[in-house]
Amino acid sequence: MAKALLLENIHPDAAASLRAHGFEVETRKGALSEDELIEALEGVDLLGVRSKTTVTARVLDARPTLTAIGCFCIGTNQVDLEHAAKRGIAVFNAPYSNTRSVVELVICDIICLMRRIPAHTHHMKHGLWDKSASGSHEVRGKTLGIVGYGNIGSQLSVLAEAMGMRVVFYDIEEKLAMGNAHRCDTLDELLEQSDAVTLHVDGRKSNTGFFGEDQFAHMKQGAIFINLSRGFVADLGALKQHLDSGHLSGAAVDVFPVEPKKAGDPFETALADEDNMILTPHIGGSTLEAQENIGHFVAQRFEDYWSKGSTMLSVNMPVLTLPDLAQGATRIAHLHANLPGVLAGVNRVLGEENINVTAQALGTRGELGYVVMDVDKAPSPTALEALRRIEGTIRMRVIG
Repeated sequence: MAKALLLENIHPDAAASLRAHGFEVETRKGALSEDELIEALEGVDLLGVRSKTTVTARVLDARPTLTAIGCFCIGTNQVDLEHAAKRGIAVFNAPYSNTRSVVELVICDIICLMRRIPAHTHHMKHGLWDKSASGSHEVRGKTLGIVGYGNIGSQLSVLAEAMGMRVVFYDIEEKLAMGNAHRCDTLDELLEQSDAVTLHVDGRKSNTGFFGEDQFAHMKQGAIFINLSRGFVADLGALKQHLDSGHLSGAAVDVFPVEPKKAGDPFETALADEDNMILTPHIGGSTLEAQENIGHFVAQRFEDYWSKGSTMLSVNMPVLTLPDLAQGATRIAHLHANLPGVLAGVNRVLGEENINVTAQALGTRGELGYVVMDVDKAPSPTALEALRRIEGTIRMRVIG
């Protein structure tokens, strides 16, 4: 029986789905350190994590029998994807399942900051009745600048425009504008005209420190800043300086360069004493609806990969979408270096045993090749060993 380990309070529907498909499932509430993870992965085939558990090359080398990793979130930067691919470990994520949840929180942050709700709440809690319209604005007619126009940024664009906001966006890739949104040619062009700036960039290493002093300095006087993307993309020290100087009127931060491993751990930030500030503990995608959707989605990717060899939506493997295995058939999934002659070698081994290939699919991704074959009879142990010995073989699985 295959075993799955799910960490970090992944929605229980994921475990229920995996158990219904014949997996043994262990769940744990918090994240694990590198050493703890290596120990916990003994005998484990499938690993599920969220954003706090880091799966390093050392972890992958220590547990080479691990078959797949599921990131029950959008980001995958917590996993060494390249090393996982070299080890033949497929990695999956949920790129769309919590988009709406993140967008709704951004809309909430914009309205609250424009109306100075955090500042008014702080004053009320300390006995100060400050009934004033000073510094409070409607969002209608204001300009929203979206940095990163992917799934979240584009959906945010639609909802913000429905509220009467003018939307501009900047992305390093060509993106189709939604509604009346306007694409800016440079980031500075966006910053200089936006009343609110919100970051929605991905977790690639090149985005580290992407938004710093120069970018904050280019923002409009009295603008607000929002980051619900990655903690390492924005310089929070520079943000504090521009809030303290009165250049920026407010900010909302949901992600931080260093975050606690589990709920209840202590957390400190220099932004805590800012007046018009919203601080949230990385909950952009943390709604019950989103976590349930993510649980179902990634669990399905696990099930399809284990039972069919399907790598649909894998972030580090050649992508093949495969049908269910026919009754009585055997499927061979062969992951290899993308070298000339590998497929010929596979077919030669099968031909020597008079095994007929009834269906075959091949995909490549960079330096990897992945061939999946349905055959009319199970190969002998000798043939399986010959397949494993083919030059460039990374991992081979027999399904069915």
